Amino acid sequence: MNEHDANLRSREAQLANASAGLATSPAASPANAREQQPAPATPASASPAPLGSKADFPGLLSPTGAPWHYLDTAATAQKPQQVIDTVARALGADYATVHRGVYTRSAEMTLGYEAARRRVAAFIGGREDELVFTRGATEAINLVAQSWGAANLRPGDRILLSELEHHSNIVPWQLLSARTGAAIDVCPLTEDGQIDLAAAERILTPAHRLVAFAHVSNVLGSVLDARRAADLAHSVGARLLLDGCQAVPRLPVDVEALGCDFYAFSGHKLYGPTGIGALWARAEILADMPPWQGGGAMIDKVTFERTTYAPAPQRFEAGTPAIVEAIGLAAACDYVERIGRPAIHAHETQLVRQTREALRGMNDVRLFGPEDSAGIVSFALDGIHPHDLGTILDEEDVAIRAGHHCAQPLMERLGVPATARASFGLYSDEADIAALIRGIERTKRIFG
Repeated sequence: MNEHDANLRSREAQLANASAGLATSPAASPANAREQQPAPATPASASPAPLGSKADFPGLLSPTGAPWHYLDTAATAQKPQQVIDTVARALGADYATVHRGVYTRSAEMTLGYEAARRRVAAFIGGREDELVFTRGATEAINLVAQSWGAANLRPGDRILLSELEHHSNIVPWQLLSARTGAAIDVCPLTEDGQIDLAAAERILTPAHRLVAFAHVSNVLGSVLDARRAADLAHSVGARLLLDGCQAVPRLPVDVEALGCDFYAFSGHKLYGPTGIGALWARAEILADMPPWQGGGAMIDKVTFERTTYAPAPQRFEAGTPAIVEAIGLAAACDYVERIGRPAIHAHETQLVRQTREALRGMNDVRLFGPEDSAGIVSFALDGIHPHDLGTILDEEDVAIRAGHHCAQPLMERLGVPATARASFGLYSDEADIAALIRGIERTKRIFG
């Protein structure tokens, strides 16, 4: 350790001792801890924050003041004012770099950044030394592929994916396959759009080193039996990676209970900022993974002859990190936790049920995915391209996603070039469904 690092760590230790509440608090902003009293914990007997309330989300106000029916949360969630305020504070009054400065604000910002790591790790049932901040789920999956995968896979090894995966859980493995010679197998789906784990059991062999599945499909909303998937993968000696982008905002997630080895998710779908996400990995796996990107902050000592690296997770966070974004993500975790993901899931499940019932009443609509899909309804109208539907719905102040949803192999499996997708968040309500149905009826009249 050089003199600069020793001085910095000494200063951080002094601040940590003087600010024990900050160091252990899930609060994201260090300034909030020293200038504002934290919000009191909600008693167990108190009612949760109301679901469906749009008041916390300034992005849901249209420029004209008319209601904007945002049904594209699976693509990116709107941000609550609490997150916006936290980000503004961290980017303004609190801002300094982390892990480098010996001055007070830098050390305080470092404490806030590492407190954010603890908060985000706890949100999925992990520990802070198991959580790497990344730019998003895409980078998290690429990190596993280019670090763990490149170090462990060889010609003759195999990777198992499924037909419903997002491109971010396909392309990194194709690149790894080209680099290592490992082969890729594809697990089929059941008739209602679930990953067919019975088929996966038949496909898996001792040659399989990795299984990479979506915890919740971004197109169909189908929920994986992750515990069973983990048991199947481990039965042949393979690791399990879960793409948790759609699961983390709406389902209780405990990585230890799920039994997975890697868990990747993004911040912007979790009501947090863009440009931030996380990879959770078992500590013993993370400790053995070599660095992927090189630069500042991920090193122990550098000479022109040899470089030694910091321990995980710092080893995988080269350069100045997304400080403000990480703190904003921790604030988003606080917001979601205050409401409770079981309540969010129940709320969205009811909206999905109502939407599917309304669409099923139209004889020219094809519905995709299981009846109990999590927060997502994908469908197609006979004779109307989803892009045309999306355009007309926009005129009605209804926002949906129309296209292949970064899941072109799944579109081929469904036999359509694209689907329309309505996806819900904790702020969605029955008025959004009513506006969607009115817009669909108008579109059918236009094309009729």
